[in-house]
Amino acid sequence: MTTYVVGDIQGCLKPLQFLLDEVNFDPATDTLWSAGDIVNRGPDCLETLRFLYQMRSNLVMVLGNHDLHLLALASGKRPLQRSDTLLDILTAPDAEELLLWLVQQPLLHHEDGNVLVHAGIPPQWSVEQARLLAGEVEDVLRSDRRDKYFEAMYGNKPALWSDDLKGMQRLRLITNYLTRMRFCTPTGKLDLRSKGIRPDRPTLDGERLAPWFAHRKDPDTRILFGHWASLNGQTRRKNIIGLDTGCVWGGCLTFYALETGTFTHCECR
Repeated sequence: MTTYVVGDIQGCLKPLQFLLDEVNFDPATDTLWSAGDIVNRGPDCLETLRFLYQMRSNLVMVLGNHDLHLLALASGKRPLQRSDTLLDILTAPDAEELLLWLVQQPLLHHEDGNVLVHAGIPPQWSVEQARLLAGEVEDVLRSDRRDKYFEAMYGNKPALWSDDLKGMQRLRLITNYLTRMRFCTPTGKLDLRSKGIRPDRPTLDGERLAPWFAHRKDPDTRILFGHWASLNGQTRRKNIIGLDTGCVWGGCLTFYALETGTFTHCECR
């Protein structure tokens, strides 16, 4: 009985299937956790979504920014971008069924000291607070307010959490922390401009910028995340497991076994 955690699949179905075969994944006993971004940019987005839907009884996944983007496109609140590879999903005969399932997925999963999230957890939130705030977005996604949310979801402001935030600004910032964050300050102010292994600038409003996980102090919690391909999974922290190893960009797709801490890779050239 093994739990395998996979990073950003992004429509790369063949590497996913290869890894499932490589580890002898057994549907009777094993579970796959996905860190989100299961679609977009890659070649087989519709078939990837269908494949994961079919194995949903063995799947735990969280939503990533590309998954939310797909849902926003389907709502009609966002136009298709030139770099999107999502048209096949939007025009598929089973699109409604697939997207109804996708929108029910959480933004954060917490189980037995392990936290699965697409991008990360900002330093000012406890894991429990992050779980509760993720639930605020999840509740809206599962309600008749989701179209309004998709209209307001895009944007980089506000960049710093306050308990006084309300409405769509509050939901947008929760979403940005959980699905888009890479660098922030010790107080949690977001820098969404930097995407490499180092920030484009050393400070933000006088505070040091660093990877979000460099500011966290919860050694007894293992956080598993994707989203940050340029890191290639390297966090230098035993309890912070980066799983986006850039499959869609010609890197690898990676499985991490929760019970043993071992990695399995598939080259994606």
